[in-house]
Amino acid sequence: MAFTGNASSDFMKLVELPDNKKDQFIDYAATDFLSLRNRMIDYIKAVYPLDYQNFVESDLGMMLIELVAYMGAVNSLKTDILAQEAYLTTAKNRNNVRKLLELIGVSMKGPIGAAANARYTLNTPATASQITIPVDKRVVTIASPEDGGPLNFTLYKVVNGQVDTVSPDNSIALNVSESDSSASSVWSNLALIEGSLVIETGTFNQVQTLKTVNLSQFPVIQNSVQVFINQGLGTSGAWRAVDSLYFASGASDKIFQVTYDDDLRAEVLFGDGILGYSPDINSTYTITYRVGGGTRGNIRSNVINTQITTDEGFLGTLKNISLATGGQDAETIEHAKKYAPYTFKRQDRLVTLEDFTSYANSFVGTTGSTGKARAATRTAYGSANIVDVYLLQKASNTQLQQATISFKAELLNAIEPLRLMNTKAVIVDGLIRTLDLIVSVRIDRELKVKEEIIKGLVRNKILEFFNVDNFDFGKSLVLSELTRTIFSLNEVRFATVDNLDSDIYVEMNEIIQLNNFAVNIVYV
Repeated sequence: MAFTGNASSDFMKLVELPDNKKDQFIDYAATDFLSLRNRMIDYIKAVYPLDYQNFVESDLGMMLIELVAYMGAVNSLKTDILAQEAYLTTAKNRNNVRKLLELIGVSMKGPIGAAANARYTLNTPATASQITIPVDKRVVTIASPEDGGPLNFTLYKVVNGQVDTVSPDNSIALNVSESDSSASSVWSNLALIEGSLVIETGTFNQVQTLKTVNLSQFPVIQNSVQVFINQGLGTSGAWRAVDSLYFASGASDKIFQVTYDDDLRAEVLFGDGILGYSPDINSTYTITYRVGGGTRGNIRSNVINTQITTDEGFLGTLKNISLATGGQDAETIEHAKKYAPYTFKRQDRLVTLEDFTSYANSFVGTTGSTGKARAATRTAYGSANIVDVYLLQKASNTQLQQATISFKAELLNAIEPLRLMNTKAVIVDGLIRTLDLIVSVRIDRELKVKEEIIKGLVRNKILEFFNVDNFDFGKSLVLSELTRTIFSLNEVRFATVDNLDSDIYVEMNEIIQLNNFAVNIVYV
């Protein structure tokens, strides 16, 4: 064979990569779109250097590479989210937090309706021994001062500082002996609680041991559900709400539990005959509850002034004689994460100071009242078994007030069966340390046209910083934390607190609360 002058080579065989070596070029740390795209290009260049070399944007091969990178980035994000939402400390979605807490027997609280003391005054003294306010007269509608929309309040009777249980026809009976005056014309043992009253009736025809009733309207206000069951044989009457049916002491306890879904729809659960009494088949029920809740129900005194006629024909005036306070939105994720582990840890008993603190901070009164609390023991000799629970009542998301006598009594009565026999609990008023602020914010001159918008953003940041849930008893005000919060706004160059020279420190029974504040804009 004659030599042609051309030398042939098997160099293509030399650049082929064995299959067992290809995984060395895989970058498992790539998760985002650009990283996946660039790593795949590097992989192709290393493993298939002669098969594909056209890495221009318009090439079909680049389109396929980017499609694979797109799907890889989507799957990577979903994997990260699943891992994040699987743990309580990292979960951010409210529904996921609620479901995680249900695994340990803790329920997130629904919205809370504002409550106010009420007075009913007849135009003429009653001549009957008892007057009755019918169920259709118990709901009063006004315009909300917050948004101007309709705002409903439901009238309740108060007995020994607590909301009275419902009657079969849901009317309110006022005895002459309960009136404020000998003239039998004024009753102040009443409360107006925000929310529209809903009444549902039905019959238990389920053969299941664990009977349930799904309430039709929502959002259901926390602690507003009342149940009256008529089943004869002396077992009819009002049933008692509990946080969990597992708290039942026996088969004869007439109790029920309320659970919420993602939309704050509620389901009423009854006992199974072992943990709580199971309603008889064909027995009838009447369930009353309120829907609404939130801060829009916090109103001034004497805003409600309406005429109500009793069943006996007496005409009278109903007024709210105190501020309506305590209205709150559904429990926040941050609050639930903070106190749920303590609730699970104490297991329906109060032993440590941590137990007392978490229980008091999670307690909801019959009128929907909630509070801020801190427990402490006394240092005096022989008083170590006395637990002082320093308590303040929430008026709004940013305001606290001295707890009412009825709320203190409710909390103390709830603590009694859970404490140790050798421990005594005492409710003590906490102290509010009010604070005025003058804040100066530096912004660019080009943003002058947005001055009012920026002021509003800064105000919201300050109110969020001083939210009741963010401050506990004994917590100091660190000015750098406040300015750092304001500085998180993209429009803000720098922020200072002009009327304070140093951080504010408080005692263990004091809590800082924002009173008044002003925001000044400085252009740079």
